[in-house]
Amino acid sequence: MDRVIGIGGIFFQAKDPEALQAWYQRHLGIDVQDWGGAALEGGTTIWSIGPVQADAPPFTVNYRVADVEALLATLREEGCNVVDDLSDSDYGKFGWVIDPEGNKIELWEPPG
Repeated sequence: MDRVIGIGGIFFQAKDPEALQAWYQRHLGIDVQDWGGAALEGGTTIWSIGPVQADAPPFTVNYRVADVEALLATLREEGCNVVDDLSDSDYGKFGWVIDPEGNKIELWEPPG
């Protein structure tokens, strides 16, 4: 019997859903549809549970991107709250931005 075979969705609650949808569409290029969401395609989805870290949010949404450094530079130019920290490891490059509701979003450029 198949059990979990992937992530079906990531769901946000927002004080101002329309404004947050517009932010994700403008700054991250997510094609938000009339129903308030988008179907993302391609790539592997990782699901993980780890120990609590005092300085980490209770969950992280990780978006695969083609060029994390270029995207972070663009987000800075657009006035977004970019975390001034970039991680480069065997797993790829990671950067972060905070959305208007305070959610920390992880951007991931796979290696190679």
